[in-house]
Amino acid sequence: MGRGERPISERGPAPRRIVVSYGFWIFLLSDFIMFSAFFAGYAVLGGETAGGPSGRELFDLKLVGWETAFLLLSSFACGMAAIAMAVKRAPLFQLAMAVTALFGAGFLVLELSEFAHLIGEGNGPSRSAFLSAFFALVGCHGLHVTLGLVWLTTMMAQVWAKGFRDDIVRRVLCFSLFWHALDIIWVALFTVVYLFGKGAGA
Repeated sequence: MGRGERPISERGPAPRRIVVSYGFWIFLLSDFIMFSAFFAGYAVLGGETAGGPSGRELFDLKLVGWETAFLLLSSFACGMAAIAMAVKRAPLFQLAMAVTALFGAGFLVLELSEFAHLIGEGNGPSRSAFLSAFFALVGCHGLHVTLGLVWLTTMMAQVWAKGFRDDIVRRVLCFSLFWHALDIIWVALFTVVYLFGKGAGA
């Protein structure tokens, strides 16, 4: 602390941008903790099939591979949107965000079709503890993607109406972090649930 400079405790409240950024990081970390609990539950219950089918019989890696590709492409498009925002190119930003939304929606359609197929064959969440844990973990991620798409369209509307104001730029950056975090969680989910599940007992 320099001469004549007041202690931090006496300088008043932190700027709003710092408070918002700090709060968002707390939210993101709490989300990772929540998913860790879901992963732990799945690890404990993954073998409890109650005499029913396991992941080896149920999972279609080709379908899940397309889901993964769609989500990774959406994350790439989201990165392009951040670059367009950095250079203040609103049309490119809107295009990249629209592509992000398109791939994200495609991911959800494939995931819902997977759920519908499993439930239609009598393998819903009430069939066994394994399927309860599966639907809870994968469904929670899908819910986050759905909320992310709502957030994404809101950001597109705000940029269209108000341009790249500082507060809007911060919100878009927070969204980008959230969307990329969903990618990280999905990669872990794809590995633990689908790849390990398909190979179990092989």
